[in-house]
Amino acid sequence: MNFTLLITFLDGTSKEVTGIAADLVAFEAEFDLSVSRLNQDMKITHLLWLGWHVIKRTGETKHAFAKWVESVEGVEAVAPK
Repeated sequence: MNFTLLITFLDGTSKEVTGIAADLVAFEAEFDLSVSRLNQDMKITHLLWLGWHVIKRTGETKHAFAKWVESVEGVEAVAPK
């Protein structure tokens, strides 16, 4: 159930994050959308939110999503290492 995202920030840094089941459950609760439907109906907001949730869950940010996303240039799903 793990997934890996590469988040690139406006300051030129990047961070690879690995999500777990807790992040997927929180996603489904937030968006009322099954993660199994992401392949059909994915929005960039979904990937950004998942990345933010991993970073927030791990204590690396205290910012709300809307504030945090102002520092992000992009996000992409990557194969786990």
